[in-house]
Amino acid sequence: MSREPLPSSLDINTQFREESGLQKFTRRLKEEPLIPLGCAATCYALYRAYRSMKAGDSAEMNRMFRARIYAQAFTLVALVAGGMYFKTERTQRREFEKAVEERKSQEKRDLWLRELEIRDKEDREWRERHAAIEAAAKDAGKRPSEPDAARASIEPADEKKIGVLDAVKVLLAKSN
Repeated sequence: MSREPLPSSLDINTQFREESGLQKFTRRLKEEPLIPLGCAATCYALYRAYRSMKAGDSAEMNRMFRARIYAQAFTLVALVAGGMYFKTERTQRREFEKAVEERKSQEKRDLWLRELEIRDKEDREWRERHAAIEAAAKDAGKRPSEPDAARASIEPADEKKIGVLDAVKVLLAKSN
């Protein structure tokens, strides 16, 4: 099964697709094979000139330096000619990449808004539950802001207030 997304009628330009760095490199290598060829020829001429210099053959060294200049000129001409030949395709590709970037930013924005809506819904539900608890506490006759409001709804209220030490004593007495 192909890893490419299914084509859509909403696609701007089906000629282009998103690509990784390696895919872009291989595509450009296939589109303009003369540029890497010129670079390789330049490197080879430099290597041969270096070897000639080490061997002390100045005539071969000068010939290889001239070959390097010719190879660089060939590479430059290939670069300019390829740029002129693929100019319209590159502008279309830039427009496609811009549209892809806009689509991604819109999707990110939509996800962010969806997350905010979910948080807002949770916040409203929490507020409704809190309001219901406050109403129940008011019905019980206590203020919800008191620290014992939660305990008062669970345990029956004692008339006298006891300290921590007294509460421990009561617990120990109950366990024995």
